[in-house]
Amino acid sequence: MKPPRKDKLVIAGNGLVGSLLSILLAKRGLEVEVFERRPDPRLGAREAGRSINLALSTRGLHALREAGLEAKALSQAIPMRGRMIHPAAGEPSLQPYGKDDSEHINSISRSGLNELLIDEAARLPSVSLRFNQKAVGCDFKKGTVKLQDLAKGALWEAPAEILIGADGAGSAVRAAMMALPGRDFSQSDLAHGYKELSIPSAPGDGDARFRLFKNALHIWPRVSHMLIALPNFDGSFTCTLFLPWEGPVSFESLRSPEDVERFFSGQFPDARALMPDLAEQFFANPTGAMAGVRCSPWNAGGRALLVGDAAHAMVPFYGQGMNCGFEDCVVLGEGIDRHLKVGGWDKVFSQFSAERKPDADAISEMAVENFVEMRDKVADPRFQLEKRVEKALQERFPGEYTPRYSLVTFSRVPYRVAQSAGEAQRAILGELCRGLKRPEDLDWKLAERLIRQKLSPILSKLEPVQ
Repeated sequence: MKPPRKDKLVIAGNGLVGSLLSILLAKRGLEVEVFERRPDPRLGAREAGRSINLALSTRGLHALREAGLEAKALSQAIPMRGRMIHPAAGEPSLQPYGKDDSEHINSISRSGLNELLIDEAARLPSVSLRFNQKAVGCDFKKGTVKLQDLAKGALWEAPAEILIGADGAGSAVRAAMMALPGRDFSQSDLAHGYKELSIPSAPGDGDARFRLFKNALHIWPRVSHMLIALPNFDGSFTCTLFLPWEGPVSFESLRSPEDVERFFSGQFPDARALMPDLAEQFFANPTGAMAGVRCSPWNAGGRALLVGDAAHAMVPFYGQGMNCGFEDCVVLGEGIDRHLKVGGWDKVFSQFSAERKPDADAISEMAVENFVEMRDKVADPRFQLEKRVEKALQERFPGEYTPRYSLVTFSRVPYRVAQSAGEAQRAILGELCRGLKRPEDLDWKLAERLIRQKLSPILSKLEPVQ
């Protein structure tokens, strides 16, 4: 395929990644046209019950900083300093995310953040936004995208000589790209679904409105399933129930209001007490599916490129789906700066695909692993001991031992490097914690030797953790 001659880009999808990308492209002097299947969310048209609240962390914040929107986004966010674990028996306990309170993630509304990004994109004269336009196909040779006007029902074609698919996990751009020769695609469906619920705010002002501890991501781990809750600005909490689709404890087994009441009262009694309309919510809100998507390559020469969920949809259990998608936008922008003038769009897109896919594969794998950790291990005494040992190692060997979670969440270290470091850390902790009862009895000489032997070779080549 010959690279197109024009530098007008078309983006399919104006969700979080598509809207941020349009801003970063426009700031580089490019003309951008964006087609979005949904109505303009700023006019009150929002999708309910399917959001899974967002956890904004370092990678996403960096991307927003590049767009000049970090401060505005953080003004809408609530810091979460750790996981508040609600065990089946006993009192809740907080497991900090980082070495101190400066390392925290941020609970932010998906719709609020999307509207902030769309507002900024609409303000830019080189960005054109068109809503109610669903991408249903594309022709890379002709340089067109086929759209359905959902307000009128009509099908039409728009010029799209340079097309970027940011149209999500069910991407029409990806479907057309994967039909080309030499493509690889796989989808792994999780045996669990999810349902969004809500804990309403309490009467009063300020922090008195929050019925649970405000600055934490709350988790009710129950081995095969779990409930989580993230705080909202108005004092409410957005809860997400993760359950198997089938089996004795599953969405299939919850068929009546009585089933739901019995299940929540037995599994999550403290959360149940805070949801007066639980059964109504449960049956009114849809049940969502989760899947991971892998494909390669992500580009069709210099004609088209996939970003975000269209390229690498992942399960939400590391809180990195949005952050990874935002990092895509940054990496693509840097690639444009380096390669466009000398190699054209073909060079930009092929380099991006080759560079980002290993990182996307790594975080997708870690996200699946973290599901097991969240629903099961966080309540296990052995796991809790290892976390205390990790904290002690981080304090004793600053800069040499940085836990995998911190590398993923509080740095911009490539995901594939964080994954390799995590494998080394798992081996180190396994050896150090064998027979250990408390972190105070740690063999520091052994710890130093293991870190220098197993971990330092992985991290020593990197810039200091940000």
